[in-house]
Amino acid sequence: MRVAIAGAGAVGRSIARELIGNGHEVLLIDKDPASIKPDRVPDAEWLLADSCELSSLEEARLEDCDVVIAATGDDKANLVTSLLAKTEFGVPRTVGRVNHPNNEWLFTEAWGVDVNVSTPRIMSALVEEAVTVGDLVRLFTFRKGNANLVEMTLPADSPYVGKPSGLIPFPENCSLVTILRDGQVYTPDPDQPVESGDELLLVVPAEIEEELEKMLAPTEHGGDREG
Repeated sequence: MRVAIAGAGAVGRSIARELIGNGHEVLLIDKDPASIKPDRVPDAEWLLADSCELSSLEEARLEDCDVVIAATGDDKANLVTSLLAKTEFGVPRTVGRVNHPNNEWLFTEAWGVDVNVSTPRIMSALVEEAVTVGDLVRLFTFRKGNANLVEMTLPADSPYVGKPSGLIPFPENCSLVTILRDGQVYTPDPDQPVESGDELLLVVPAEIEEELEKMLAPTEHGGDREG
């Protein structure tokens, strides 16, 4: 897979190293000569150019890229880069970095962004995930599917503690992805009971998050206690 990353700062370089380590081809683009440091990521291609300019993206051969990641520290630049990548070069997938949470609403398909990554939101979600029991914590939003990756630490008084996961009547279009228990990752087994303190990771449409929360943790959220 060929990936272009706009923004060769610490964030862009870190993403590049990870992708190269996984066997992908990476092109780093930055308009600041001081950011062009091939020795930091020697296996990447480097291009001194402004990713907001069409001619620069033509030079980068963006039409050959499978993914474009707009990872600069400027939200305006990330939006323009994503829009050009999607509309002018037909890049299949774009990822936009959100630096300021007030701008997150702009990072949508209308601006050519398939997936937005908001560092403040992720950090907030990780804090919530670490300290909350019985509450759904939204970790990630899938733009294309209109669904969210959510986490809940199952409270001790959940009506489903001790019951096989296959017998939990999850709402329609809700899917249990994995269970985290004692530092281990478990693939959901329909015959295996869930336990108090299990961290359930689920993919669920936003409109049924409340229903799911009430079902799994009725004491905290006023749902039905019948399992």
